[in-house]
Amino acid sequence: MATTVAGLPTGPDGIGEDPYAHKWLVAFGVVLGGLIELIDTSIVNVALAPMSASLGVGIDEITWVTVGYILSAVIILPMTGWFSTYFGRKKYFLGSIILFTVASMFCGTSRSLNTLVFWRIVQGIGGGALMSTAQAILFDAFPPTERMMAAALFGIGMMVGPAIGPTLGGFIVDRWSWPWMFFINLPVGIYATFVIAAFVHDKEKPDKPERVDWLGFALLAAGIGSLQFVLERGEHYEWFGSPLIVALTTTAIVSIGTMIWWELRHDHPVLELRLLKDPSLASGALMFAVLGMGMFGSIFALPFFAQQLLRFDAMETGLLLLPGAIGSATSMMMISRVKNNVDVRWIIALGAGILGVSQILHSHFDLNTPFNAMVFPVFLRGIGAGLMFVPLTTAALTNLHGKNLSQGTAIIGLTRQLGGSIGIAALAGLLTRETRVYSAYLSEHVSKYDPAVQSQIAAMTRAFMARGADYWTATQRSIATISMRLQAQAAVLAFEQIFRLVAVLIICSIPLVLILRRPTGNVKVDLH
Repeated sequence: MATTVAGLPTGPDGIGEDPYAHKWLVAFGVVLGGLIELIDTSIVNVALAPMSASLGVGIDEITWVTVGYILSAVIILPMTGWFSTYFGRKKYFLGSIILFTVASMFCGTSRSLNTLVFWRIVQGIGGGALMSTAQAILFDAFPPTERMMAAALFGIGMMVGPAIGPTLGGFIVDRWSWPWMFFINLPVGIYATFVIAAFVHDKEKPDKPERVDWLGFALLAAGIGSLQFVLERGEHYEWFGSPLIVALTTTAIVSIGTMIWWELRHDHPVLELRLLKDPSLASGALMFAVLGMGMFGSIFALPFFAQQLLRFDAMETGLLLLPGAIGSATSMMMISRVKNNVDVRWIIALGAGILGVSQILHSHFDLNTPFNAMVFPVFLRGIGAGLMFVPLTTAALTNLHGKNLSQGTAIIGLTRQLGGSIGIAALAGLLTRETRVYSAYLSEHVSKYDPAVQSQIAAMTRAFMARGADYWTATQRSIATISMRLQAQAAVLAFEQIFRLVAVLIICSIPLVLILRRPTGNVKVDLH
């Protein structure tokens, strides 16, 4: 009978089996697990209206279905490294995917808002662990020389999830009903559970510290949770005009500052910040924050532009995002074939450049841009993101292994998530402000006494009268239509500014690649 040594399978003669024999099965299982977590982050956004109608609550209340999930997932995310070390990656991933799957079932059967929000929070606790833990498992499932391949597989899930989430959600709502958005997780969760249980083997035994860092847990939860709430709901509460936002911002600053001081002095911290002494991890985390701002910001801005200004429905919007996922998958698979003697830092710089150019192309979208003309810039965005993501992940984690690898993936996941949240909040606020600025500017230069404007009003008035309206009503409708067009044009100009800003931000991050160490595929440094 086969036995195990140090968590690895061995044959009857005690000679170890190939630890990478089932790497493709493991990859498929963990990527699926991570993929459904990412899909669930965005899939409910297109179903908030039917969910609010079904549960008998307002749109403002139903947003807690999204906010509750994101808050719990982000709070648990930086803790995943510690939990992976304490319980072992396999047990922790199994527990998380089972919790996520069970919570999905109860989400689908919920018949009240409170019940649904509760199970979404539980689902976020399970889901928050899936991405970073999946990444660490993938890196262990493949030999060091194939880490680029592991990063590519993980990256494909990262890029495909947000792209297909809205499309899948729109399809499900149109064809069936909103509970099926949660029920589709069940077969995927069951399959991932089976694969992980059968084929994943921890390479190191769990390392349970003598003292649990309870204060670190509390400070991390309070700080990250407060910060995420401010970023998610700050605009709704009118930012710092709200005592709640002021209080939560203060809590975030004090808690995170105290947490950093405490974690750097604790022997067994919940978040191993000392790993950031490695310049590759530090610069990689910073670049991931910038990538998160750019990618999540663009993914936020483009659907908003398509739905609010071009009047795309959920399905059309999802199809518009799909070329980006295809571009990412294409570039990632190409990168995974790159030989070890290639300096991937130049590929990261190339990806950042392409991503920046794609955002400049996005800035040329207007109210008359057809669907087909938007496909290439979106595809190019995916190409650039894929060229950045895979080698950046490999370079940032190249010196880490064992429990440090789990902590490193947690740090990268946290910076990427917070970068995305900051990017979305900043761009949403900027969009509102710039739209008002451009609206005021255009209003000053568009007068109803202008001959060209009077000509348009007269033509529209005749058109409305031809449909049965009286002269007064037709005139008012014409003026209102002109005003709506002005507001739409102001929004287009604001979106142009946003896409250009994202392009500048990404291109300015390119010098950070000089700090990264070139991955060699066999360097392992224990920073403890």
